[in-house]
Amino acid sequence: MKDQITNIQEIKDKISKFVKERDWTDAHSPKNLSMSIAIEAAELMEIFQWLSNEQAWDIKDSNEFIHLKEELADVMIYCMSLANQLDIDVSSAIEDKIAKNEKRFPIINKDR
Repeated sequence: MKDQITNIQEIKDKISKFVKERDWTDAHSPKNLSMSIAIEAAELMEIFQWLSNEQAWDIKDSNEFIHLKEELADVMIYCMSLANQLDIDVSSAIEDKIAKNEKRFPIINKDR
């Protein structure tokens, strides 16, 4: 799978299949999934906890980068699982939120 050729529904379907095959659907309540998102996000933050900004930018060249990708994937998998459980169209939700943020945070300097 590559971002350029994989659509969101394919990812959601793959995650849904994984969850169903393991009979985890009942455990994947919105409450449990939202807590799992927060827990995995904290694990992602922990990677950067004591790094300087420069070290954070350089993480791509470190041995910790694989761990970072795994934690990011965990966050995203739980997010997609929550979207599956609540039948949320992720693309529409993102598009709506960006439109709302464009109104909330107007462009100040168009020369940038």
